[in-house]
Amino acid sequence: MEAPAAPHNPAETELTVNSPEQMRELGRRLAKLLRAGDLVMLSGELGAGKTTLARGLGEGLGVRGAVTSPTFVIARVHPSLGDGPPLVHVDAYRLGGGLDEMEDLDLDVSLPESVIVVEWGEGKVEELTEERLQVRIHRAVGDTTDEVRHVTVSGLGLRWAAADLSVLAA
Repeated sequence: MEAPAAPHNPAETELTVNSPEQMRELGRRLAKLLRAGDLVMLSGELGAGKTTLARGLGEGLGVRGAVTSPTFVIARVHPSLGDGPPLVHVDAYRLGGGLDEMEDLDLDVSLPESVIVVEWGEGKVEELTEERLQVRIHRAVGDTTDEVRHVTVSGLGLRWAAADLSVLAA
């Protein structure tokens, strides 16, 4: 008797992205799944495509302003151009501490009415909510011009328990 196949985890999907435009498109597709109160954590090496994905999220959410890296201002708020939630885009790269150091950003206040996207947030913003999306972007490192990225999107908590993230591959 063959061992049963491992159950499909709808709250996790793995994708291969071959270009920056495909990364933006992934962001646009991901935006369709998001609503106010969602936290999205982006991780990956420098140049992996975190900001490019965030730009696609902004386009998909229909927010005002170009989504660019907020490295030196730490956070930017992009209001919705329609009736959707605003996008709060945070770059925690230069922040060394945990949530204590990020308290000045008032992310806990913004979370209920916004979609918050945090680059480099691991170990820093998990305390905001148990329900979040974790997006890990892997790329070849070293002296390479390889544009291929391997992306793992994992939903954590009740909000994402029944989500079928495989729709992101469409």
